[in-house]
Amino acid sequence: MSETSQRRIVIGDVHGHYEGLMKLMEAIAPASEDQVYFLGDLIDRGPKSCHVIDFVKDHNYGCLLGNHEQMLLSILTGANVSTPAMQAWLYGGGQATIASYENGTIPEEHLEWLKTLPLYLDLGDIWLTHAGVDPELPLAEQTAEQFCWIRDEFHSISQPYFCDKLMIIGHTITFTFPGVLPGKLAQGQGWLNIDTGAYHPRSGWLTGLDTTNNLIYQINIFNNSVRTLPLAEGVVMVEPSKIAGRRHKQRA
Repeated sequence: MSETSQRRIVIGDVHGHYEGLMKLMEAIAPASEDQVYFLGDLIDRGPKSCHVIDFVKDHNYGCLLGNHEQMLLSILTGANVSTPAMQAWLYGGGQATIASYENGTIPEEHLEWLKTLPLYLDLGDIWLTHAGVDPELPLAEQTAEQFCWIRDEFHSISQPYFCDKLMIIGHTITFTFPGVLPGKLAQGQGWLNIDTGAYHPRSGWLTGLDTTNNLIYQINIFNNSVRTLPLAEGVVMVEPSKIAGRRHKQRA
């Protein structure tokens, strides 16, 4: 299987699983000229969010703001934080993030770095964001609420939001889409979802996508298995009509 040099790699939601990320990066083996991007949700749920942030930050990899980073920043740097909001973040994985830091204190250096994360990245033919966009709004009117949190309203679009770009997203575990098995990617109208649920007991797959060579790299958090396969063999097309109006099963 031949590969093109200067690859563009996109990695899905890591959720604090540092060891799994290290195994995935070993399988991908990015060269210095390769471009590596993370779709956000580096943190929460897994045991080593601190290590994941350090790794991505120290390598100067591209990274987006996910809803879990947004929650952390809102709780730790916002004013008048409500008790329900704090409880929601802790219940959604924030306790594991705090525990990953010495003395349970997230350093200012990490907080300041998280504040710099963009809501989207335009790579020309590929457009990256954590969750998606509101299909009814122009790009200039979208906010972090859409980029970090949206689900069914975006997934059920019948026409691509961009006519000339593939949108690659995470946020929603792919097996929650109709007909998609754990570990498979999900594709809709103009979008491709690569969050295969690294933290979830039904899956455990952490995914990296080589968009240059259309290759999927995956590591399973629970059994340490590694696999590489062509994109065409690992993606399932999702019908918009089967998404619209469904009750979503995934927690934040």
